[in-house]
Amino acid sequence: MEQQPAGDPRSLAALAADDLTTALGGPHDVAVVMGSGWAPAADAFGPADYAVAIGELPGFEAPTAVGQGGEVRSVRVGERRVLLFLGRTHLYEGRGVEPVVHGVRTAAAAGVRTVVLTNAAGGLSPEHRVGRPVVISDHLNLTARSPLVGAEFVDLTDLYSSRLRALAREIDPTLTEGVYAALPGPHYETPAEIRMLRTMGADLVGMSTALEAIAARAAGLEVFGMSLVSNAAAGVTGEALDADEVVAAGAAAAGPLGRFLVEFVGRLPR
Repeated sequence: MEQQPAGDPRSLAALAADDLTTALGGPHDVAVVMGSGWAPAADAFGPADYAVAIGELPGFEAPTAVGQGGEVRSVRVGERRVLLFLGRTHLYEGRGVEPVVHGVRTAAAAGVRTVVLTNAAGGLSPEHRVGRPVVISDHLNLTARSPLVGAEFVDLTDLYSSRLRALAREIDPTLTEGVYAALPGPHYETPAEIRMLRTMGADLVGMSTALEAIAARAAGLEVFGMSLVSNAAAGVTGEALDADEVVAAGAAAAGPLGRFLVEFVGRLPR
């Protein structure tokens, strides 16, 4: 692989954004990060106008998690140009925080003002059934890490935009909301940890999204988050957890998820 440039993370994001806009035909309005199991839903956006392998962009490497695509696509939804990131870097890959948030910082540098973060998550209660999407209302960042360094005090009161959550419920009134707990992984949680998370107010648990959301807000982006419940969390049913469940849940829900995302992006406030 080509040696990646070192230096300030935001400068690296600007460099990647330059390459991205050149490869994908100009600036974009919206970014959608397709998490584990979500890649099949990207097909609902139709054929890409342009596409580039994630690993070809400065500061990026090909994603390693199960159920991710490995490219960035440029698509149009009405008058909006949309970046689809088919995959992300996770903290458990051992490369540090900066690569985890490099995608959203690159999107911001490429002109994006709204980011949609998706993931696969374990459901902590029967209300959040396997195969159902859940709108993220807030998160618990339990990674013990932050993408912000120094005196960068960012308000996270409305991190997951209330007006975008209202738009999602307008499109699909059956959607529920929940608090997403982000842990570093890669191991799944123990039943005792799930009981702790439930006591802390979590409804969903996973290994992504929180750090990206913080970095996105710091970059001035409006954030919307959605989880696909891919499995019941440890101890809820007594069944063992399996990464293949993520892929299976994503494939089964690809059609409805994709249609929702296309309508959601098309109705975003200008």
